[in-house]
Amino acid sequence: MNADRARTIAVSGAASGIGAALAAMLRDAGDTVIGIDLRDADVCADLAVPEGRSRAVGETLDRSGGTLDAVVACAGVSDFTVMPVKVNFFGAVALLEGLRPALARAAAPRAAAVGSIAGVHPVDDAVVAACLDGDEPAALAAAEKAVDAGGGYVTYPSSKAALAQWLRRACVTPEWAGAGIPLNAVAPGIVRTPMTAPLFADEAMAKVMNEAVPMPLNGHAEAGTIAEALRWLIAPANTHMTGQIVYVDGGAEATLRGPGRI
Repeated sequence: MNADRARTIAVSGAASGIGAALAAMLRDAGDTVIGIDLRDADVCADLAVPEGRSRAVGETLDRSGGTLDAVVACAGVSDFTVMPVKVNFFGAVALLEGLRPALARAAAPRAAAVGSIAGVHPVDDAVVAACLDGDEPAALAAAEKAVDAGGGYVTYPSSKAALAQWLRRACVTPEWAGAGIPLNAVAPGIVRTPMTAPLFADEAMAKVMNEAVPMPLNGHAEAGTIAEALRWLIAPANTHMTGQIVYVDGGAEATLRGPGRI
């Protein structure tokens, strides 16, 4: 990429997995990447807590000089606690909203997030509703209630479903569409990353995953496959796609939902 076309892009979750793959691609293309993660990143911050989110936004703004060409929220956790709600929803939304003014100053701003095929699985309606209300204490209380009742498995899909719904609400608002900022997400199926490695190591869990997320096309994906899709979503060429959840899942969504939903 020519120097005069290089962009400045913030990527959360940049220390591993999909975020690391995307950051490497962008840097190889000549872009300046501001990586955000718990450690081993340009900006080290904990997106699970409000203070960490504020730090991530503030330090990213300082490093960018107040203008960003793109923001990609890749950071996420997958477990049966309340952490997915903290990081996957509230952390992602705080980052995207906090950096939105910096995007609005760019000539061709773009934003994207990482969703999940899990968002089409059963969710806890109370968790999702509280997330969409922006009520983190209520969302965490509902998630904790589910965990205590043995339903911790719903916190991850609930966080991703809420993120997808928030994105589709926000994308057409004056703050996003009105400012010329496309806002989209990639929803992967099963991806081989450090986050999923322990699950693959457990034979019983691997069986459960494969049954829950059937991927008839080419099986499990590599992080780079998802990063390629994200790279297009934040490219200047994407002038009109917004509010879309792009399933890069080997056919899992089509299998689970069937041909009647388009």
